[in-house]
Amino acid sequence: MSTTNVGADDAPWVDGNALAGPLGEVMGTDLTVAELTCAGCRTSRPLAAMRVFDRTPGLVARCPGCEDVVMRVVRTADRVLVDLRGSLLLSLPVPTS
Repeated sequence: MSTTNVGADDAPWVDGNALAGPLGEVMGTDLTVAELTCAGCRTSRPLAAMRVFDRTPGLVARCPGCEDVVMRVVRTADRVLVDLRGSLLLSLPVPTS
């Protein structure tokens, strides 16, 4: 599968900002500034830099470097399920007061 974002209308993926709403609802913070370390290539990138495939029943985030799945987000009627099996680390900045 090609991961080239060829055009707005037919792009197979969107950027990680698509995860801001669903994750922000349950976490209470903007997670797009968080960094994920990919278990496949060991590269750390902001969540906003991930390639998110949103034409599935949930959201699937892939590493833009090696294309491994780093996160899956599925919303049910009463839960939001976040699968981070493809990530080694989720790093969040500490809020300043």
